[in-house]
Amino acid sequence: MKISPLAGKPAPQSILANIARLVTDYYALEPDPAAIAQRVAFGTSGHRGTSLECSFNEEHILAITQAICSQRRQHGIDGPLFIGIDTHALSEPAFASALEVLAANEVDVMMDDREGFTPTPVVSHAILTHNRGRTSGLADGIVVTPSHNPPEDGGFKYDPPSGGPADSATTKWIQDKANELIASGLKDVSRIPFARAKSAATTHRHDYMNAYIDQLSAVIDFDAIRAGGLKLGVDPLGGAGVFYWDMIADRYRIPLTVVSEVVDATFRFMTVDWDGRIRMDCSSPYAMQRLIGLKDRFDVAWACDTDHDRHGIVAKSTGLLNPNHYLAVAISYLFTHRPAWPAKAAVGKTVVSSGMIDRVTAGIGRALKEVPVGFKWFVDGLLSGSLGFGGEESAGASFLRRDGSAWTTDKDGIIMGLLAAEMTAITEKDPGKLYRDLTRQYGDPAYERIDAPATAEQKKILAGLTAKDIGESELAGEKIVSILTTAPGTNDPIGGIKVVSGGGWFAARPSGTEDVYKLYAESFKGAEHLRRIQSEAQSMIEAAFDK
Repeated sequence: MKISPLAGKPAPQSILANIARLVTDYYALEPDPAAIAQRVAFGTSGHRGTSLECSFNEEHILAITQAICSQRRQHGIDGPLFIGIDTHALSEPAFASALEVLAANEVDVMMDDREGFTPTPVVSHAILTHNRGRTSGLADGIVVTPSHNPPEDGGFKYDPPSGGPADSATTKWIQDKANELIASGLKDVSRIPFARAKSAATTHRHDYMNAYIDQLSAVIDFDAIRAGGLKLGVDPLGGAGVFYWDMIADRYRIPLTVVSEVVDATFRFMTVDWDGRIRMDCSSPYAMQRLIGLKDRFDVAWACDTDHDRHGIVAKSTGLLNPNHYLAVAISYLFTHRPAWPAKAAVGKTVVSSGMIDRVTAGIGRALKEVPVGFKWFVDGLLSGSLGFGGEESAGASFLRRDGSAWTTDKDGIIMGLLAAEMTAITEKDPGKLYRDLTRQYGDPAYERIDAPATAEQKKILAGLTAKDIGESELAGEKIVSILTTAPGTNDPIGGIKVVSGGGWFAARPSGTEDVYKLYAESFKGAEHLRRIQSEAQSMIEAAFDK
């Protein structure tokens, strides 16, 4: 991975997004249905693209929204649809397009009563709150966000009544229907002008902020935070939760400083990410330089990405925590400080998350559910309480309320940040120190993800690999104990391969958006052993490409 000379530095004017052009292209350019790159494509979390490349334009959103309306009718979903947007420049126009279609289809829409921004977990929470105890009139939702992606990007995702990311069958149906509508010239799309849609009888104002914040004490111990006498900091990174934090601090009387409330669609206040692009990735040390530089002002601090479904934890003792490290700490803390949780509630992790989680989970006597990449695999478990916690290596996680019932079924960076404050107050150790305690008990793994070049044909080969395609019996001097192409917790394909030895492992998956494959690797024997695993892993993958 080549690091840009701009990485970690303030964003120069030359790389800032041209917002006027972005919005103009959203309305002016029309996608070509014959061009694969210009079609609707739902990845692990919705459709993403940019208007500049005709991959996120008005026609896409009109068609996707009409497809969602058809999906609702087919499945008898006739309750309200909760909709939220983040602070990306394309989110406002996409919201307007969606509302025109939703109102024309007479869907009861719940938009923010302040006409502001709504974090992804807040939409999930609203859906679950409405649906609790109901068997009819069920709600669902739409979140307009490309997550932490660059300012030029737009995103659009659908949450069914389960409140979390839709399953693969649902997203494929919506994707295919939307592409069909675009190919037919949108002739079956119903829409009315935006002004009429906003004032329609089916368009309602909903107080998302109070509805979510009022219930936060059901999931976080604010009494402990208040009693801890801590200095806390949060950087919203100009995202959808930017105005939530002051309300949280006031409501629960906690000593929380919001380091910036600036909202700017160019995100010019960010430091540049590893590849020379602006990206609101709260797990990246390059993008997180502002808060890292303030770490000594706070006992613990955190940031969230643009839609506030991801978290980045900055501890005074260590600086920015690796996402895997904080997941391990959160699991260890939660399952020993939530006595009302179901005794059989398991820990959920993705196949590419750290093996430290496996060791911590075994140490606390809980079952582990290992799933493919994508938070959708945790939805049912969090909803039923069979999972107490679900987390991804990419800094996304959620967990149950203190009474053991569901809180959100999508990633919630807000509660993951507040949890860092709670555990620091209760244990009198920040998350960095708590992770060091875990390494003394379970070992100190070295973990890294790198991207390697791959053609479209090579990515196809990688996605279809089987155990028979790995001819080696050893990995970095150790016997290979398992080769996985399906996730142990669900038996679903992982879209690649994972090779495990006694002291380490690697997993390789093709990127869905770039000409690379992602290589995840970990060693419990140190950095040198990790390099051997990575080198041998690349040799195995290249050999498979050459067959």
